[in-house]
Amino acid sequence: MTERLWWFVLLLVTAVCRGVGAEETVDRLLFSRGALGSRELAVIVNEADPSSVAIGGYYQKRRGIPDENMIRVSFPPGSDNLPRALFESVKRTVDDRTPPRAQAYALAWMAPFRVDCMSITSAFAFGFDEAYCSTKCGETKLSGYFHSASRAPYTDHGIRPTMMLAGRTVQDVRKLIDRGMASDHTYPAGTGYLLNTSDKHRTVRAIAFDETVDKLGAAIRLRRVEADSISDKQDVLFYFTGLAKVPDLDTLGFVPGAMADHLTSLGGRLTESAQMSSVRWLEAGATASYGTVTEPCNLLSKFPYPAVAIWHYLEGDTVLEAYWKSVARPGEGVFIGEPLAAPFAPQMIEHEGQVTVRLFSPRPHMLVLQASASAIGPYRSSVKTYPLKPGYNEVAFRLPDAAAFYRLAYYGGEEIKK
Repeated sequence: MTERLWWFVLLLVTAVCRGVGAEETVDRLLFSRGALGSRELAVIVNEADPSSVAIGGYYQKRRGIPDENMIRVSFPPGSDNLPRALFESVKRTVDDRTPPRAQAYALAWMAPFRVDCMSITSAFAFGFDEAYCSTKCGETKLSGYFHSASRAPYTDHGIRPTMMLAGRTVQDVRKLIDRGMASDHTYPAGTGYLLNTSDKHRTVRAIAFDETVDKLGAAIRLRRVEADSISDKQDVLFYFTGLAKVPDLDTLGFVPGAMADHLTSLGGRLTESAQMSSVRWLEAGATASYGTVTEPCNLLSKFPYPAVAIWHYLEGDTVLEAYWKSVARPGEGVFIGEPLAAPFAPQMIEHEGQVTVRLFSPRPHMLVLQASASAIGPYRSSVKTYPLKPGYNEVAFRLPDAAAFYRLAYYGGEEIKK
């Protein structure tokens, strides 16, 4: 299938079916958990690197990462590349120490960012495998997690998607972590900027920008821009572009939780090269970014599809989940940012018997309150149905007394996320 045909096929997919996750209760109301949380994230710290130790400690404190999820390894710091043999030794240690419930990893360092021909985030996710590396600008192995409905990537796909807590200084990473924390459940009203630049080789994603605006523009403000950059915008929630170096970043204001990346060959070389490092996006105020560590050529499937990233983010995924789900062939790409940032994650609040549900939807939908005589179901009868519009929604109700247990579900029986 050609890159162009593949893109239009995936745009037609509206995969909202969700697997059953862990459930929490508000009295007799069941509400399935959505985005990954601190108990499902394992943090890998290099004890030979004082900066990594400081970053890991700060992240554990801020996000409440359990002690058993803090995995400590040791290898010489500073190099851009962690050679395969040394990586595989480190990976065996990590595998032995990872709690079974962990579904994803955070790496508490900026270098190393690759393992020979793979990015380090993909190497930790998949294990080192040359099938994820390209030769002569060829395609690489597909990720089964791409555009996935999975709530538990390790349980469902046998991978733990990985993101780097990257920054030039410990203070930079602390600011990144704080931005991610500040974004949670904020349902921001920022703007997504999709830039079609004059660089015809790097702006290949623009082929689908009109479709992206058409399908998601009712839920979030999106702007297709015919220019090499934007400047003096203070509402940047998404910024997807294609250039070797992106100007005017210091004039922008990024919303907490913002995603931003530039399609170019070597943006994932985080300690700089002849092209702009993806870390520059984080320094400018974004909460997550992406770049490739070896020459990928401009194959769309090796870079984030903006529509897929935005879709899953608006559905409530963490930035780690949404970004990973947007790249079909991520073997050469490195994901950086604050993994648990979840500005669109649904919430359920109970106060004096009234339940308020806050959630975001990328499309028109129906929310159904179902009843059952048992906590384990079956939940079949619909007590009430609430229409959801694209964008932010808030539903408030009191539980009836007619049945013992209730559950919120999307129309068709799919459980709503939390």
